[in-house]
Amino acid sequence: MYLKLYERYVVRETFSAILLVLAAFLALFSFFDLINELKSVGKGGYQFIHAAIFVLLSLPGRVYELIPIAALIGALYSLSTLARNSEITVLRASGLSTRELLTTLFKVAGVLAVATLVVGEGVMPFSEKAAQELRTRAMSNVIALQGFNSGLWVKDGRSFINIRTATPDARLEGVRIYTFNEANALESVTDAKEGEFEPPDRWKLGGVVSMVLQGESARVDRQETKEWQSAVTPDLLSVLMVAPERMSLYGLFNYTRHLLENKQKTERYEIAIWKKLIYPLTALVMVALALPFGYSYSRVGGVSLKIFGGVMVGILFHMLNGLFSSLGVINSWPPFASAAAPSILFLLAAMVMLWWVERR
Repeated sequence: MYLKLYERYVVRETFSAILLVLAAFLALFSFFDLINELKSVGKGGYQFIHAAIFVLLSLPGRVYELIPIAALIGALYSLSTLARNSEITVLRASGLSTRELLTTLFKVAGVLAVATLVVGEGVMPFSEKAAQELRTRAMSNVIALQGFNSGLWVKDGRSFINIRTATPDARLEGVRIYTFNEANALESVTDAKEGEFEPPDRWKLGGVVSMVLQGESARVDRQETKEWQSAVTPDLLSVLMVAPERMSLYGLFNYTRHLLENKQKTERYEIAIWKKLIYPLTALVMVALALPFGYSYSRVGGVSLKIFGGVMVGILFHMLNGLFSSLGVINSWPPFASAAAPSILFLLAAMVMLWWVERR
């Protein structure tokens, strides 16, 4: 891609500032994450080395979250520095328009958007899953309890499955399967002490006791082993270890389809899908938001004041991103609207500010 002389200079300065801000944020958040993990050290077999590896594996997720904020603050810093040195004034006096400068910043943001997509799809889902597996295996050897004391609950067709313990090596402990007939009446209850997955779609259950209801009577069957075919797989269970926002699009699509097939609510995961599609583009919104500040330099506070403002705007964006997702799930808003609302609001703010700057 051919870049003019001024474009190379602006791109270099902006990239340098963004990478510096991103590195600083990663160091800061990693330190806080490590401090937070220290309270778990000593539980089970969880040691300091596990906490350090957990934080290291969580870094791709932090990079994914922080790229848009780093783009905003880095662009603010570089443009404010250029304004302080009167370089923006010289460029504008030489005939550089706001559109051309914005296009140059969009080239930087485009690279960041691609990087966000690559990290979000190619690195983060796997590193996040590995981090959670490492932590749970070291602490208690349990994958997920999904917020219930009774264990993990999954719906599969006309069956409701309760799993007390699911381990990262595709083993289950304490499985109870409630099966209902077409009239929604309880048909059987099956208890198994353990289960081991046998690809592609079946489990080998051990220590099985089944109670089969027949009208007003019941029959109890006992078996040493029993094959159980189910759409529930280790991949499906591992999805529950990772927050939807940190899953891959492929994982989100598969799990959403499973929920739809079982007539369960999918709003949270549909919103996460749209957020995954939209989030890389927020880097473009952030550099557009930073541009109006580059046209002025205030001696009161100067660059420091703008950096502080950028941090506050970044925090506001992060909060709104989570707020609209939660409100979308609670109020059943359209998934696209819930996911795109923060970016659209900030884009409108950037357009208004650019319009105001152009009129001055």
